[in-house]
Amino acid sequence: MPTTGRVLDHPARTDIRLESVLHALSDPARLHVVRCLAELPPGEEVACSAIDLAVTKSTTTHHFRVLREAGLISQVYRGTAKMTALRRADLNALFPGLLDAVLTADAAQRHRATARPDG
Repeated sequence: MPTTGRVLDHPARTDIRLESVLHALSDPARLHVVRCLAELPPGEEVACSAIDLAVTKSTTTHHFRVLREAGLISQVYRGTAKMTALRRADLNALFPGLLDAVLTADAAQRHRATARPDG
């Protein structure tokens, strides 16, 4: 489906700042979005509504905006859907290994949270 005339602002690769990326990743809901997008095949995009967040629509919009403005995701309108993709190549070029390290640490933390304590 072609893009519509609506265009969203995204930082250029050279304008993505580490502190903005880390701030965006510091929120559990935004980290969940990044985790979901990271599980997609490279270059694939999904509608924002495909990622379930247990918050209001306006709060969901806020989280996606923070991620987009930090340079973690790209978004484009296709028809009435806002399609979202992870900017993995840009992030890896600027901060090699950061995204994978964050996702690995997040997986380990979630595992610890669900593991049974030793008796």
